[in-house]
Amino acid sequence: MYPDPKRVRDHRVTLCLDDYEHALLVALANYQGEQLGKLLRTLALRQAEQLLDVGSSVEPAAA
Repeated sequence: MYPDPKRVRDHRVTLCLDDYEHALLVALANYQGEQLGKLLRTLALRQAEQLLDVGSSVEPAAA
């Protein structure tokens, strides 16, 4: 079914935000026309790559 079973996204992470943080991120997701979860995953992976200086070896999958 999947070419690489390790690419299946089945690990969940809980993120607690206050009302202001949540509103900001929802507004950004709406502006970008993306789902909030996809936006947060993209931002988190981009930041992790930048901190690790990996480059763009991890590409978010298209929805």
